[in-house]
Amino acid sequence: MRILLVEDEPDLGAAIKRTLTQQKYLVDWVLDGNDAWAYLENKWTQYTLAIFDWMLPGISGLELCKMLRSHKSPLPVLMLTAKDRMEDKVAGLDAGADDYLVKPFGMAELLARLRALQRRSPQFQPQELTVGNLTLDYGNNIVVSQNTAGNKQEISLTNKEFQLLEYFMKHPNQIMTTEQIRNQLWVVSAEPISNVVAAQMRLLRRKLTNSGCENIIETLHGTGYRLNFTP
Repeated sequence: MRILLVEDEPDLGAAIKRTLTQQKYLVDWVLDGNDAWAYLENKWTQYTLAIFDWMLPGISGLELCKMLRSHKSPLPVLMLTAKDRMEDKVAGLDAGADDYLVKPFGMAELLARLRALQRRSPQFQPQELTVGNLTLDYGNNIVVSQNTAGNKQEISLTNKEFQLLEYFMKHPNQIMTTEQIRNQLWVVSAEPISNVVAAQMRLLRRKLTNSGCENIIETLHGTGYRLNFTP
């Protein structure tokens, strides 16, 4: 799950990103509205949720919402603001925000509101994703494999390995290029490393193999990777 965070207060932005990353969200954090719009226009990156501060350098959070909705984007948006008057809340919601959180706020409430937005979203993600003998448990952030005898084994994955496996499980039997994987699973501001995808694939495959899930992700040399699944 990928979130675009647009917050120009450095301390608050860093705290939100740290909290979301701990919850296994992938977070792109930008400090102004112009950069945010450039990220949103990037066809390679698909966001699950967006968090906009109202008052931003460049394009305001309010204008970002209006621009999104004018382009028919259904992306769920949580607006952060110090404005707590009723007319301000109405203006934010009318501009296209899906929810409104007044500063200061607790991180627990922020996470609860994001979960509520996910449940209401057309892209709603269930608590579990199962492909073959693998199950992603989003509630507990774990992966479980099940052998032919019905015995289950928990696989310990890092955040990035979890995100990588999730990406393949959401696109079974589809060829995912290295460029697609890098653009979707690494933050835009991250320093590009040529072999980062291959390195993560090796680590993930080793853990899957050790859990009895060998060769489920195929390498297509010169093209990319594919998770092979027969219903």
